[in-house]
Amino acid sequence: MKIDYQKDLNPAQYEAVTTTSGPVLVIAGAGSGKTRTIVYRLAYLVEHEVSPQNILLLTFTRKAAGEMLKRAESLLGRGLLGVHSGTFHSFAYGMLRKFATALGYVNGITVMDSSDAEDLLKSVKEQLKIGQGDRSFPKKKTVLALISKARNKEMELEQVLLKEAYHLRGYAEDLERIYREYQLFKQKHGLLDYDDLLFQLERLLVEHDDIRDFLRQAFQYIMVDEFQDTNLVQGRLVKLIVGSEGNVMAVGDDAQSIYAFRGANVNNILNFPKIFKNAKIIKLEQNYRSTQPILNLTNQILAQATEKYPKNLFTKRKSSLKPQLIRPLSDLSQARVVVQKVIELTQKYSLHEIAVLFRAGYQSYPLEVELNRASIPFQKFGGIKFSEAAHIKDVLAFMRLVANPADLLAWTRGLSNLKGIGPKTCERLYSAFMQGNSQYIEKQCKKSKQLEHILNLLDELRSKQDSPAQILDEIVRFYQPIMQEKFADDYPKRATGLEQLAQIASAYDNLDIFLADMSLENPDPEGNKVKEDTLVLSTVHSAKGLEWSAVLIIDLVEERFPSKHALMDYDELEEERRLLYVACTRAKDYLALFVPDSIYNRYQDLHESVLPCPFIQELDNSLFEEWRENYLGSLVPTQNKKPRTKTLGQKSYGQGLGQRPDCRYCSHKIFGRGKVIAEIPPNKFKVNFPGFGLKTVIGDYLEFEE
Repeated sequence: MKIDYQKDLNPAQYEAVTTTSGPVLVIAGAGSGKTRTIVYRLAYLVEHEVSPQNILLLTFTRKAAGEMLKRAESLLGRGLLGVHSGTFHSFAYGMLRKFATALGYVNGITVMDSSDAEDLLKSVKEQLKIGQGDRSFPKKKTVLALISKARNKEMELEQVLLKEAYHLRGYAEDLERIYREYQLFKQKHGLLDYDDLLFQLERLLVEHDDIRDFLRQAFQYIMVDEFQDTNLVQGRLVKLIVGSEGNVMAVGDDAQSIYAFRGANVNNILNFPKIFKNAKIIKLEQNYRSTQPILNLTNQILAQATEKYPKNLFTKRKSSLKPQLIRPLSDLSQARVVVQKVIELTQKYSLHEIAVLFRAGYQSYPLEVELNRASIPFQKFGGIKFSEAAHIKDVLAFMRLVANPADLLAWTRGLSNLKGIGPKTCERLYSAFMQGNSQYIEKQCKKSKQLEHILNLLDELRSKQDSPAQILDEIVRFYQPIMQEKFADDYPKRATGLEQLAQIASAYDNLDIFLADMSLENPDPEGNKVKEDTLVLSTVHSAKGLEWSAVLIIDLVEERFPSKHALMDYDELEEERRLLYVACTRAKDYLALFVPDSIYNRYQDLHESVLPCPFIQELDNSLFEEWRENYLGSLVPTQNKKPRTKTLGQKSYGQGLGQRPDCRYCSHKIFGRGKVIAEIPPNKFKVNFPGFGLKTVIGDYLEFEE
């Protein structure tokens, strides 16, 4: 029985499925049935006499390719033996094995896995006598990750260090030497690593016209999934395999390009019509996931993007419930307000149908503590779970020794961080302490000044009546250099985690209560397997491709979402916009955006006002309901009042949250033309300048467009 494509598909999907000649770009909005479209196109090609052997399906995971083929086979009622499907890397490996001799690999190719590559890097490092005795030197896994990032982004290794691992910049010269020797060793011994597969396939196709023509003849129909996630070499490979006018269908969404840190380049999808002549663009805009009020908000987030394929998502899922914009008094009270909202939502949804999303893993730490206190089970995707982070455990071990010197586990955990102090010495020190054997302790202290320092510090802290925050400050001051050496590879991220711990500690007066709340465990024996009746906490990157009935997004303020780093770079700021779009489009029925009014500054013991996320400021206030936390801890609705305005010439700029400055543009002598994001009274403006990012500029230095 033939498939009724027109009945099973909406008009845009049907057009994408049945357009089989020439280059086609399918812009698949969030929740628009992207996979369904690819599956039906596979079936359509085979039903119309295309041999499976002539079809190439490139995806980003083997699992995705397998599921698509399985669904297409089910649709057709028969197998699809012969379709070439899989990841770019697996396809490259297959072609390189077939044509190894053309590249000079007379004995075939040997591909190293990540473990082999790490061991080779270690061997090279030792041969070069680099980093000997330096415990802070980056680990082999980190070195491989940095080299891989440089390859995928096609940047110099030093550039990657300066941009993404600034704390390791002092090792730039040594890492460059290791990198060069690593490359030479591979070439000399006929070895390839994971990234080499793509570049060697490119070399094969560029240097050998006959092989390139053979592949074009063999794979006459090519489909590429998640095209927005391709890196530069993957984009070039598609062009080499297809030619400028071949039958290629690239499917993706420029608005969901959020993996630049892995090397993904949004320009591959934005420039598709320039790369492939006479390309046809088809947009899938009917959404099957979210309600229309949620889509109205996400549409406006995208509308402000400078480079994009314009799209307007719509759905048949009507609803009177608008997204909620919730304003906690501070980041300290935000966790409690989120828990209240989660409890309220459980009257309608199961816990596993609710997700709390955030920009970075550390941002959920206060919430994890509050959830443990409320006995609400949760699982976390992306980032380190607070209770499992090694540096957090280390610091808490020292704090536990202040509260209870008889805590053997804390002795072992805390003191094992000191040089020359192993598990057996920890046990002997513990026994000596409990038995009052000061001679043994003094003997060990003479061998280790670190040990003497921490034992004296712990004695001093026990004799005081300091708050948990004050005790933590003293412990962190001691632990910081240890952490810097122990976790040199990702020290900045862990330092941020300790900042979050300090924020949490500032809300406590009693050390025992603080430690009890920190020690409450939330068992997660099933790891990353989605569990029933368990709240989901997730970074936005880890949430891509998933959906929940209710989604709550926290910390929507400048320097947290977008990140501080992104505010300084135009391209990164635009990716942060897409990241917020991805987060919002995970919601099916309910969406809440949490925008704290202030951030607690523990150094000055005050709450500092912060600006909302610039993408939130751009939203029209008719798109959401606004709620504020009052000083009693309750949420109260806010009337959407007409914003106060300041007139500059004939142009007005809104000052209230939710009021965007009507996409006003201005120019600056140095930064050029930019878009006004927000006004900061009395005479400053936040302006997004392409190439320079978000800048705060005095109005006198700006020329506003009429």
